[in-house]
Amino acid sequence: MGKYDLIVIGGGAAGFAAAMKADEIGARTLMVNYDTVGLGGTCVNVGCVPSKYLLHISKIMHDSQINSFYGLKSEASLDFEKIMKGKDALIDELRSEKYEKVLGALKNVELVQGNAKFISKMEIEVDDNIYSASKFIIATGSSTLVLPIKGIDEIDYLTNTKALNLRKLPESMIVIGGGALGLEFSQIFSRFGTKVYVLEATKRIVPNAEPELSVLLKKYLKEDGIEIMTNARVIKVSKAHNDVVVNAIFDGKEKIIRAEKLLLAVGRRANTSSLSLEKTDVKLGVRKEIMVNNEMKASDGIWAAGDVTGEPMLETVAAREGMVAANNALSSEKIKMDYTVVPRTIFTDPQLASVGLTDKEANAKGIACDCNTVPMSLIPKARVVNEAKGAIKIVVDKKTEEIKGVHILASSAADLIHEGVMIVKNKMTLNDVVDTLHIFPTLSEGIKLAAQSFKRDISKMSCCVE
Repeated sequence: MGKYDLIVIGGGAAGFAAAMKADEIGARTLMVNYDTVGLGGTCVNVGCVPSKYLLHISKIMHDSQINSFYGLKSEASLDFEKIMKGKDALIDELRSEKYEKVLGALKNVELVQGNAKFISKMEIEVDDNIYSASKFIIATGSSTLVLPIKGIDEIDYLTNTKALNLRKLPESMIVIGGGALGLEFSQIFSRFGTKVYVLEATKRIVPNAEPELSVLLKKYLKEDGIEIMTNARVIKVSKAHNDVVVNAIFDGKEKIIRAEKLLLAVGRRANTSSLSLEKTDVKLGVRKEIMVNNEMKASDGIWAAGDVTGEPMLETVAAREGMVAANNALSSEKIKMDYTVVPRTIFTDPQLASVGLTDKEANAKGIACDCNTVPMSLIPKARVVNEAKGAIKIVVDKKTEEIKGVHILASSAADLIHEGVMIVKNKMTLNDVVDTLHIFPTLSEGIKLAAQSFKRDISKMSCCVE
């Protein structure tokens, strides 16, 4: 039996951030990792890293086919199996550099591989071995949410993990879910040559995004050849020879869609079922997520961080939560989590990024707001590099002119949004942004132009006008 100051259950973003903070404090720490996807968790193994690698390659393929510049002719061929091997090599490299070597350098942290379950509030069991601590951090992450669709148990459906392990490119694919994961995988496979159908239950893809940007993104994805059906309710799935058949209600009528593969992308569920939390006084929410306060505390002696605590399920949020949990478990100086300025991005092409309040959210808070949406075609650099798809929307408090939200659909929205983060975090006004010099020509100048659009008609401005 081993006794520790802190036991961290989980070896993903939240678990690593917690372990690094604990090592910094000098606490004797045990990390327990149930190695279903690999050390480092979802992001590096079956999430952010491999999906963005494939998205980038799919964009290269797409750009080579459309030859969007006069006088430029190019073409590219695709070897799907080799691309997937390249993805695996990148994962192995980053997992070694960023997780295995990092963990090896933490002098106060030990690693045990296995499935942890509580046998009391101060003890866990891992493969018949018992470990105890006065404090615990649960950071077991999340996994694919499987809806109770009739026939789903008889289908060999894909999750993000299985999709990333394919070695043969499917001829066709049905994707259930029009959120971040569903749309990113849809574009990857569509641009690689798979015929893709997307079924989304709500009236818009990315239903929490600004409507103008959601509508535009749907238009662009359809131009890519992806068939998107919103307000689609899946009633059953079945297998026919080597294909999957989906029966769905769409536009009030039953529609039958047939494809080689079915990908489930309707959300994630917290990994709590195997922890034997009934041996503790930790409370769970409606989706079995661990309930915590703003210090990430779940109960006396137990904290939780990352996807296991529910939304927002984002890698950067998980890392911050892990650090906060470890600090608050081991230090007298407490830190609170702040979710008011959390940037989000869907890495489709164009990318959809957001920070702060949407128009709808501002109105719900009683803020009388102004909103302007500026097409990317009005931004000179977007025209220069032929990346004029998309728009920038800014949400402003009408009374104070404080910018409450920045929402971007653009080729580099994931990078551009960080200026929006600083604007919202520092409560900047329209004039603060307008009075800030921006380099010309850049895509980030679009945020300044969007701010100027509240004051003047930017379609009638020359370049670089202040």
